[in-house]
Amino acid sequence: MSDVAGKPCIICVAITGSLPTKADNPAVPITITEQIESTHEAYEAGASIAHCHVRDDAGKPTSDPERFARLMEGIQLHCPGMIVQLSTGGRSGAGQARGGMLHLRPPMASLSVGSNNFPTRVYENPPDLVDWLASEMKTYGVKPEIEAFDLSHIYKAHEMMERAQIGARPYVQFVMGVKNAMPAEKRVFDFYVETVKYLFGDDIPWCAAGIGRHQRDLNDWAAAAGGHLRTGLEDNIRLDKITLAPSNAALVELAVNAAQRYGRPIATPSQARKILGLRAG
Repeated sequence: MSDVAGKPCIICVAITGSLPTKADNPAVPITITEQIESTHEAYEAGASIAHCHVRDDAGKPTSDPERFARLMEGIQLHCPGMIVQLSTGGRSGAGQARGGMLHLRPPMASLSVGSNNFPTRVYENPPDLVDWLASEMKTYGVKPEIEAFDLSHIYKAHEMMERAQIGARPYVQFVMGVKNAMPAEKRVFDFYVETVKYLFGDDIPWCAAGIGRHQRDLNDWAAAAGGHLRTGLEDNIRLDKITLAPSNAALVELAVNAAQRYGRPIATPSQARKILGLRAG
């Protein structure tokens, strides 16, 4: 049995994202109703965090606060205690529109603290926007999940902690496998884990996300190393090379299996809130 046996493992399900469509996989939930239903299935399968994007009537990504409000309300109603994490990602809007939903006071929101290349574009997160988003999260009592696509982003998060722009126990998630960004290699993963612990302490909670075919690898590596797991159709639409995932819940089940291989119980929403230092749901 591994030395992380017994340590509760938080599972975050990224239910929709900005890019996947039903043409890619019919199981991708697009409407608010579909997203609530898919999240409920994932919740019952073991997910305690829902990472949320919303789409407009044409299925395009948006930062519309009214749609986020309806999605939050539905998840809170049907998934008691589940942690709602709203995305401030750059595909859903420009500038401060990306944080237009933070006044809704979700328990968490994503915060990308630096720019990097994506497959066909630059993912722009200029310092003034990062500072503004962090300030809004602080104002509304929203815990940021630091989305690190590069080593410099982890160091930036530490700088922001030192300046009290974010809390003293940040939640850092490094994203691996995006083309032109951080590669999904085990030696790189190990260095990132070491860096997070070096900067923030051995007991700091952290998460790892793998894109596409790397999702299962990252779930396994993170479970073995004592981290937390992210899964879901936003990042990966397949169970394997030839099989489309039938639901978000099916991907959550794979993550549950990864955690259980290392003797790690699945964190309940209340346990996840305690680990992350969040208010009670």
